[in-house]
Amino acid sequence: MSAYRTVIFDFFGTLTRSVTRGPQHADIARRLGCDPEVIRGVLDRTFHSRARGTFGSAEATLRWVSEQAGGRPRPEQLQAAVPARVDALRADTRLRPDAVSALTAVKARGLSTALISDCTHELPAFLPSLPVSDLLDARVFSVEVGFCKPDPRIYRAACEMLGVRAEECVYVGDGGSRELTGAAAVGMTPVRLNAPDLADHLVFDRDNNFDGPAIDSLTDLLTLIDRTPALV
Repeated sequence: MSAYRTVIFDFFGTLTRSVTRGPQHADIARRLGCDPEVIRGVLDRTFHSRARGTFGSAEATLRWVSEQAGGRPRPEQLQAAVPARVDALRADTRLRPDAVSALTAVKARGLSTALISDCTHELPAFLPSLPVSDLLDARVFSVEVGFCKPDPRIYRAACEMLGVRAEECVYVGDGGSRELTGAAAVGMTPVRLNAPDLADHLVFDRDNNFDGPAIDSLTDLLTLIDRTPALV
């Protein structure tokens, strides 16, 4: 029997394979009257602000990004670009081959599951269409709660949703946003996913100082959570 009650997963780069921006993003930029490379730079340097919902709705955020990149999009252009951006992020997202089976196996062991993601408005829009959605008992999106990892409040929000203590949780992530050291700070057991494809992953504020447990695949996680007592 596992010593844990919950496994919490990061999304991008953890439940998914490495993420890079596909060609649809450049097309959206042009439709908004912006140079794709300029808008890419704005997106990169403002990720965490956007992921906290700082600029408001999806449409308001896209307007702000466009204006920072020199564009002056018309309302109808923004209205069309919001669903186009959801489609673009969805196209960039490829679930890991063992994501569904790993989540299923975790739940078969009687553990609950949760997702904590630093994300903008698009992920909450398309996650329900993915096969992992029904396997997640709780979802915490930074853009909805207003804070990003490694803020302790984002981890505690998941615990509160599931009625568990942080010490009863395993947290699995690729290490973006310093999520692993953040999870450890609130008492969770963090595990780094070191999948080979992550060398090309789009990541912000990587957790370079984490030296705790690591796995090469989500399937390997099952051996770790079966250990008792809890990992140290």
